[in-house]
Amino acid sequence: MNDRIQSVDFGGSRTRWLSLVAVTLMLAGCGGGDHLADVRAFMDNVTTQPVPKIKPLPEFKPYEPFTYGAANLRSPFQPPMILPEQLLGNVPTLVQPPQGHVRAYLEQFNIASLAMVGSMEIGGAAYGLIRDQDGLIHQVGIGDYLGTQWGKIERIEERYLELVEIVSNGGGGWLRRPRTIEMDQISE
Repeated sequence: MNDRIQSVDFGGSRTRWLSLVAVTLMLAGCGGGDHLADVRAFMDNVTTQPVPKIKPLPEFKPYEPFTYGAANLRSPFQPPMILPEQLLGNVPTLVQPPQGHVRAYLEQFNIASLAMVGSMEIGGAAYGLIRDQDGLIHQVGIGDYLGTQWGKIERIEERYLELVEIVSNGGGGWLRRPRTIEMDQISE
């Protein structure tokens, strides 16, 4: 019997034989026991429970765009008008908006959205070039109207134009408010 064991040749190397024995023992060690039994039990428990109903998604209202309605109000970045005490009551004034006035194209825009981009002189008369909020350039002269508050142009200079608006005094009457539109620095 001893002769038989010696006759078995494992490739002529004792280290190969020991490696083969070690790999066999390792594989045998991995196969024993059920170390995933608790996971399988949990999964079996979960699958036996009833499936809850999923709530439907909430309905969303469609987007409604906001229309800014304070374009005709005083800008918070301008100083407030100082009203004389006699005008704070319900006293009628001589200043009135023009009656029967046909509104010009530039009267649909707030003064803050208009910019002076140039000036020119034709035949001794001064004209200003005004860019509206759509980017269009308009030629205006003395006596033309701008803005939503009956702003009548009274003077046109090379770098600015002066106009007078007619605004409510808050007591039922009207006030004349001078405004200046200066040359837009970006257009130079």
